[in-house]
Amino acid sequence: MKVPVSIRALRKNFGSFEALKDINLDIAPGEFVTLLGPSGSGKTTLLQVLAGFVTPTSGSIMIGGEELLTKPPHQRGIGLVFQNYALFPHMNVFENVAYPLKIRRLSRSEIESRVCAALDMVRLSQFTDRAVDRLSGGQRQRVALARAIVFEPRILLMDESLSALDKKLREQMQIELRHLHERLHTTTVFVTHDQREALTMSDRIAVINNGALIQFDTPCTIYDRPKTRFVADFVGETTFLPVQIDKGGEASVFGNRLRLADHAQRPAPAKESWLALRPEKLAIGPASGPEAEVNRFAAIARETIFQGDSLLVIAGFPDGQSIGLRIVPQEANRGLVPVPGQPIHIDVHRNDSILVGGDV
Repeated sequence: MKVPVSIRALRKNFGSFEALKDINLDIAPGEFVTLLGPSGSGKTTLLQVLAGFVTPTSGSIMIGGEELLTKPPHQRGIGLVFQNYALFPHMNVFENVAYPLKIRRLSRSEIESRVCAALDMVRLSQFTDRAVDRLSGGQRQRVALARAIVFEPRILLMDESLSALDKKLREQMQIELRHLHERLHTTTVFVTHDQREALTMSDRIAVINNGALIQFDTPCTIYDRPKTRFVADFVGETTFLPVQIDKGGEASVFGNRLRLADHAQRPAPAKESWLALRPEKLAIGPASGPEAEVNRFAAIARETIFQGDSLLVIAGFPDGQSIGLRIVPQEANRGLVPVPGQPIHIDVHRNDSILVGGDV
């Protein structure tokens, strides 16, 4: 089901502690939005307000044009998938998925039709009579998902729903959930602290920290054009170099003029600014050559670490700060791997040179 969600001026205080600070968020019909942030950031509190488990101090949540906050949890039309799945151990797979339909007093034929369709959607049709304690972690996760979507909720909420799975299965389920969402088009809000998970699954990501919404954008924009140092640091690996801004607005690092993309934000001279460098965006450049499109920094190679799919080269700048860059370990790049103590030049294209301000 496709419904829009509009959150306005949402606040939640626990005594003097502000868990949510004036959250404003618009989720498009059928959109998959991830609430991303560190532990204690407020993302789970926001999800619990949506679900009806926590009452906000003030604000409004409209779903499909209706005020949500005046309705009790069971009247909100919301499907929930919890971190521990919350399956009923005394029921088999069919009975677990059928439960939301039974409490809504649907007919036996309608229940059977919907449960079969939901289990087919999550590829568990052959497990209808299986006890849940005989299922793998991934299968239990699918049962919980089928139970959440079987009554066709207006919005689907998922709270750290993949965190109990091992790394390989978790990555597989991320793709499966993404494909399932593309088929269902249910408006979905997903909570995680895993940056790669958010980037993989989301249409847009809401980065939350200290109860405040820091940035709400597509995964590519969040990663390539973060608005603050916190976002750049939290989403992906990043090295920060201090940037000097002169009175004319020109930026420099280590005394070298900084070349930036046309869309790059340029803070005022008095503001603290940083150049955020991603290791996969960096290259070991030539000792000389055209620099019109790149920013080039002199460094000394310190060590090279083999990590399977990449070689991590650790280098040091003149001020003593370290930086890591990645080289794909293929034959064509063999000559690029420096030895410890070797002077190198680190190049980053101006379009990959991210300028961020200090966080408020």
